[in-house]
This record gives sequence, structure tokens and C-alpha cells, in this order.
Amino acid sequence: MSKVRQQLSDVRLVRGDLLDQGSLISAVERVQPDEVYNLAAISYVPMSWSQAELTGEVTGLGVLRVLEAIRVCSGISASRTPGRGQIRFYQASSSEMFGQVRESPQTEGTAFHPRSPYGVAKVYGHFLTQNYRESYGMYAVSGILFNHESPRRGAEFVSRKVSLAAAKIKLGLDRQLRLGNLSASRDWGFAGDYVRAMQLMLVQEQPEDYVIGTGVTHTVQSLVERAFEVAGLNWRDHVVCDAAFIRPAEVDQLCADASKARQRLGWEPATKFEDLVTMMVESDLELLSAPGGLADDSFGHDVW
Repeated sequence: MSKVRQQLSDVRLVRGDLLDQGSLISAVERVQPDEVYNLAAISYVPMSWSQAELTGEVTGLGVLRVLEAIRVCSGISASRTPGRGQIRFYQASSSEMFGQVRESPQTEGTAFHPRSPYGVAKVYGHFLTQNYRESYGMYAVSGILFNHESPRRGAEFVSRKVSLAAAKIKLGLDRQLRLGNLSASRDWGFAGDYVRAMQLMLVQEQPEDYVIGTGVTHTVQSLVERAFEVAGLNWRDHVVCDAAFIRPAEVDQLCADASKARQRLGWEPATKFEDLVTMMVESDLELLSAPGGLADDSFGHDVW
């Protein structure tokens, strides 16, 4: 805990709002950053259906506002001449942009066919980043990241929902896990590996977009099997399929071809799927077992 506190003491918070252009300009002016990573979004896909307009404003137009703040604070005009040095910008694009995939695995050249308001908003932000790079000469890149998880993942996402459920059932705090489409496949990796890729993108001589993923897919059922195995449970005794959790337009399979990242960035994922799931379940078992741990069923269950 002391190490975490030390790390937090090195962080200075400067407030800004993706819905407020002025606040973003003020934040960039105050900080004078060398690099900006835009990881902010309404990133929970089911929520994008119930709050589609807000998703468009934050996840889509929010990118425009960040780029404009950087352009204005850097003194970049239509003449493409930076006034105060180059701020390097990273945009968190998403594999959800591919949606109903045209080819598999997906590369930087694969056509987009998003299947949710979230995916559509991410496509807007992705092309806008490309447009500012080409129009203003800004160092602006997008990382098309496939699913990246860790013990810090929000409880509304399927990976954490499963790891929490396995831990809760193991500890006698719950008895059942309800999920939708168990056959949906995703390319799941460890968030720490993907952050490394983000940093590498911003230290290259030329700004380019990259697909980041493991290149290996697993079904939701495989995720469940591994999580319950780690907890010493038989998943079939506890998991119930519920049509209420199936998306209006499902994305059945996403798989990354990260060849470009391997060749140009020297990036490789270091954490295997099985180790990632083990890490998450063991973390949740520890969390829920701790005095004052979050064992009060306060986690969200509206997933997948």
C-alpha cells in the first residue's frame, strides 16, 4: 500500500471535461505536456445503447475537443506550422470499430463496420485523429487496442464480472452467474502490456496507427471455465445463460493481427490468457476476503 501511495503522490490532478472545450484548453495550457494520452470515453458497450447521444458526445466529439485543445495550445494554424513545440497525442481506438468483421484477423487496413453506438463513436475519433495528423501535421496516432484486462477492470465488463463471480461463489457470497452469449470470441490481453505499446507509439520518428492484440481468441465460455477452475469450482454448477444479456447487434469474433507492432515497435504481449485470468480471480479472492473488503454485492451485474 505504501508503494501505491508513493506513486499517487507523484501524480498531479488537473481537471478537464470532454464536454467542455474551454476546460481542456485550460488544462493543456497549465500542464504544457509533451504527450497526451486520451483514454477517456464511455467505454461500456451496453451503456452506449441506452445513452447513445452521450456516448457520441464523450467518446466521439470528446476526441475533437482534445485535439483542438492541443492544436490551439501548440499554436498550430491551418498553415501546419507549430508555434510552441510538438505535443504528441495518443488516441485509444478500439477493436469494436471492426464490428461485423470483413476479414480475420484484423489489421490496420481492415474495413470498419461498427455494431454499437460506442463503436461508431470510436470510428469518428479514429478518423478525426488521422485527419488532424494529415491536415495540421500533428504527431497524432491511434492504437486500435483489442480487449485489455487487469484486476482493476470495471465490474460491469464481462472479464471482471466473471472473475468476481468466481471469487464470490468460492467464498459463499453468491451462488450464480448469469451471462448471455458464451460463444462470442475475443482477443483478450493484459492491460499492462498494452500500455507499453501506447508508450512505444509516441516515441517513433513518424506517427502511425497500430493494431495491438495477442492474435489469439478465446470464447466467453473459455474465460468462464478458466476463472472457475482457478477458484476450484465447476462452472456448469453455477453459470446460467440469459437472453437478457445478449447485445442488440452482437460482435461474434475479434482477433488482432499485430504484425506491424511487432515489426516496427518491437512489441510483444508478455502475459498469456490463462495467467491473466488467474491474476484477476486471485486478486478478487484477496479483495473479497480482506477485512472491510467489497463483499457486499455492490458490484454491477449488467453485462454481456
